[in-house]
Amino acid sequence: MAPSDKPLVWLRGEVKSPPFSPPARLEVGFLLRQLQGGAKLSLPHSRPMPAIGPRCHELRIPDEQVTWRIIYRLDADAIVLADVFAKKTQATPRHVIAACQRRLRMYDETVSEE
Repeated sequence: MAPSDKPLVWLRGEVKSPPFSPPARLEVGFLLRQLQGGAKLSLPHSRPMPAIGPRCHELRIPDEQVTWRIIYRLDADAIVLADVFAKKTQATPRHVIAACQRRLRMYDETVSEE
């Protein structure tokens, strides 16, 4: 990691094989490294998620049987990863949105106390 790269802060989830296939895991690693280096990703790899909050996005990783999603937020000093899940429907489930909002709020409260 270069000194100018942003660290990854995992609030929930992980990327490992299984359940990710090795090619999907490599794709996630490549995309996260791009984000750490300051790249702005867009479709088909990433899309904004304003329903979760400002600077929130959904990373999209097609795999053999499912499409993985990683909800992340671009902070000034880090890439904050709020959830990793297999998406099975067109819309992001409401419980995932609510859980990500809660995790990010708790993260912000913890960071502001330091």
